[in-house]
Amino acid sequence: MRVTHLSLTDFRNYQQADVPFSPGSNLIVGRNGQGKTNLVEALGYLSTLGSHRVSNDKAMIRAGLDAAIIRAKLEYNGREILAEVQLNRTGQNRGQVNRSVIRMRDLPRYFSSVLFAPEDLALVRGDPSVRRRFLDQLLILRTPRLAGVLADYDRVLKQRNTLLKSARASGARGTQLNTLDIWDERLVALGAEIIDERAELVRLLGPPLKAAYHAVAGEDHGPALISSLSILGATDDDADAGDSRVSTGSTTGSTADVFRTALEGLRRKELERGLTLAGPHRDDLVFMLNALPAKGYASHGESWSFALALKLASAELLRRDSASGDPVLILDDVFAELDQSRRRRLAEAVAGFEQVLITAAVLEDVPESLAAHTVHIEAGTVIDG
Repeated sequence: MRVTHLSLTDFRNYQQADVPFSPGSNLIVGRNGQGKTNLVEALGYLSTLGSHRVSNDKAMIRAGLDAAIIRAKLEYNGREILAEVQLNRTGQNRGQVNRSVIRMRDLPRYFSSVLFAPEDLALVRGDPSVRRRFLDQLLILRTPRLAGVLADYDRVLKQRNTLLKSARASGARGTQLNTLDIWDERLVALGAEIIDERAELVRLLGPPLKAAYHAVAGEDHGPALISSLSILGATDDDADAGDSRVSTGSTTGSTADVFRTALEGLRRKELERGLTLAGPHRDDLVFMLNALPAKGYASHGESWSFALALKLASAELLRRDSASGDPVLILDDVFAELDQSRRRRLAEAVAGFEQVLITAAVLEDVPESLAAHTVHIEAGTVIDG
């Protein structure tokens, strides 16, 4: 898969931008603050329905305007596709494929990309929610139907939390508890599927993660991933106790049965707090290096290498599974953080991908082998391409 052309209207600092892209490596160069990252942010949005920089879509709409448009021409398996999204300041965003309106959550079916940026250091050092989002975005890219499962789980979770709050305020009564039992079953059915899908994804990521870390760092620090499940007693509150967390391999019986039992045991505490205390919305993923949790123990360089290796492993997994070919690999301002040897190793690691998009503030930071097609950006204007 590759992007042949990107068009932006009123997106970030671009009133209008048109950028052609070539197969292989594409380098986007510009001083800080000129808009180079905005280009790859737009492409990342098409495949994940989110930004790697902000949580609010409205921040991507040009100041003072009501809407922004991202439009990309894509090519894979001899097919050409025009994917579009309109971000609206008020009302729902709108997606189109080949000029036909589609549901927004279906947009990632048509474009697969993996983006690594400095913000991804939060995968190692940030809150559990960052790691959950990483897993879920990768799940959707591999199996688009899971977008619906995740959306349904969130909806059931909100309904259940509303009922818990109501029961706490009025004192739990028989009818409310019976209704809660009904919501429990729906939460368990959806949540168990998410937990199992995440567990399989973590298992599959293991081997390519080890290979990618060695390729980037030039050393074998034993990188590993361990799932931490709230239905087994681990919660967000334990985020810094990675070595005491429980892996999915410790479960006995079906995930649904374990989840159901956990909810039964937590019923009194949930009614007191008005909050659902177990489920995939409270799980975490523990990163290990040298048999220690990376969070709290890994150096800056090791954390950086782990996060980058995780994204490279994701791209490798997608290229194995996808009928549409390689995902587009996006490296946003990565090379400035690396020494010469790691720059060379990273260039070798990404050389085999069908298309790689790279941003850099300084042309000399990027190995010459990756600068075959260069686009210069200045003050929201594409100088050449």
